[in-house]
Amino acid sequence: MAGYEVVLRDIEEELVQDGYEEIEWSLGKLEEKGRLDEDAETILDRVSTSVSLEESVSDTDLVIEAVPEQLEIKEETFSTVDKHAPDHAILASNTSSLSISDIASATDRSEQVVGLHFFNPPVKMDLVEVTYGEATTDETAELTYKWVESVGKTPIYVRKDVHGFVVNTVLVPFMEEAAWMLSNGETTVREADATMVYERGYPMGPFELNDFGGIDIAYHFRDESDQPAPPAIEEKVENEDLGKKSGKGFYDYEDGNGVDYEPEDVGGYDALRTEAVMINKAAWLVGNDVATPEEIDIGLRLGGSFPEGMCRRGDRIGLDIVLRKLESLHEEYGEKRYEPADYLVELVDEGFTGEDAGKGFFDYRVDPPYHYLEWELGDDGVLSVTLDRQERMNSMSEDMFMEIDRLLTDVKVDEVSCVIFTGAGERAFSSGADITGFTAGEPAEIMDVDEMFQTVYEFPRPTVAKIDGFCLGAGLELALACDIRVATEDSTIGTPETTLGVIPGGGATQRLVRLIGEARTKEMVYRGMQFDAERAEEWGVVNHAVSDEEFENFVDKIVDDLVSGPPVALKAAKRVIQDGQEASLEAALAMEKQSFAVLATTDDMLEGVKAFRQNRKPQFEGE
Repeated sequence: MAGYEVVLRDIEEELVQDGYEEIEWSLGKLEEKGRLDEDAETILDRVSTSVSLEESVSDTDLVIEAVPEQLEIKEETFSTVDKHAPDHAILASNTSSLSISDIASATDRSEQVVGLHFFNPPVKMDLVEVTYGEATTDETAELTYKWVESVGKTPIYVRKDVHGFVVNTVLVPFMEEAAWMLSNGETTVREADATMVYERGYPMGPFELNDFGGIDIAYHFRDESDQPAPPAIEEKVENEDLGKKSGKGFYDYEDGNGVDYEPEDVGGYDALRTEAVMINKAAWLVGNDVATPEEIDIGLRLGGSFPEGMCRRGDRIGLDIVLRKLESLHEEYGEKRYEPADYLVELVDEGFTGEDAGKGFFDYRVDPPYHYLEWELGDDGVLSVTLDRQERMNSMSEDMFMEIDRLLTDVKVDEVSCVIFTGAGERAFSSGADITGFTAGEPAEIMDVDEMFQTVYEFPRPTVAKIDGFCLGAGLELALACDIRVATEDSTIGTPETTLGVIPGGGATQRLVRLIGEARTKEMVYRGMQFDAERAEEWGVVNHAVSDEEFENFVDKIVDDLVSGPPVALKAAKRVIQDGQEASLEAALAMEKQSFAVLATTDDMLEGVKAFRQNRKPQFEGE
């Protein structure tokens, strides 16, 4: 799909054909949904098939191995590939846990062997771990990293060949610690899952995730690293109750209701115990130069769909609290997994205990990091803001609210001509508020979310919502707080809050009624309506609904007009239009008259008159 010529090879023609047909089916589905830049047939023409390993690799730049997770099979494969691939070719393994160094030892080019761990299914999952073996050169890793970016994925470096790499090192304890607690009679399956989902905001509970991924996977992960597995997991594997794939695991999918925990099952589960172990693993990775806090958190968000990375969560909890919890657990149980990582101890000893202290894994003292926004202020003054939680369709968390508010508050307004908000990825502007993150919030805190939307609404420069994909709930509220809304025709616009038992909480009830009237606002909100952008344009919810082909150019033309417009006049116009709605007609007209009189004395007005007389485009300076 990224334009590369690909050879698909397996050991039997039937297997190759099955693989090819799955690719063909998948591309057809993506084409139906309008997710391809080319037609499916053109892409398929770049895929050839073979059963000959020698022929497959003889003219390649990159070989990616995805054979079964058995070291001897991988070593045999790499040895053969090494003999027949060009000297310059990089050899990559898709293993999720086996040693890259061991695999590379089967070749005469260990420096050109690298881990390339795609998360499954690759067509939907954006994360790829680029893992060094002991001999892997920086050049090899960097070339591979750039290649991953070129196919539209997000790579993270794993700088040392550790078992489990980055994501599994931190993710496995999420499932495992709950199983230890279950084995010791300290929790129940439903209590643990309900607590971690409804109180802590994770997408799945630990036992639900065990069942979903396969209980034997976690078991073999521990077995490969010579670490004991919890008895609760061992017992399931011995009985071949491996989870969803076998029909029964921690939940019964054949004779029972499957995953059936409810919010009412939240109980005394020790969530901090699980999170402390995970945060400790993250600290171990950082302290041993395996990965940076940013890479760990990106990995967990994209690879595990976590609401936030464990470094960020540790900073929010307080690393001193995490350390005390680990020390208490180690004293009580004496288990190695509770031994605090040296780096965690160092941070706490230095007083770097997290966000409240100004520094923890991240430094919040000067230029605090943006975890969920990508932003850039161009030379033309266009502030481009991208909502970046692709793993959750850019759903808006408390952190994202705060980051948008902070960015617009801190930016130097005089350097900004306009602001464009867009969503990362190809599926959503924003699918709404991250509802799992709000189930644990206090009502008084949840009521404060309107502050960010008001900051956007009152920002003294024109704002544009560039909508492609889902724009629902809080996403729509952000768009409504913007001055201009442009959407692709097949984008989905809506207010689904009432289907969740709440109402819009970021100003939509009031901004919509001013845009489209009381009757249509009531229908949208009461029914939790969602519809395409063409209907949204018809109703007046968005300014323009345009085709995919026109979208970029259409937005660019609007932005060009805003950039070339008179900054002082646009600021005044925005204030008068918005404030005038709250005043009587007489007062609003007086506001307009006053602003006009002031603007008539500006250099921009004189430049506008001169440009008109000289039949040229004005060059406004904002003075």
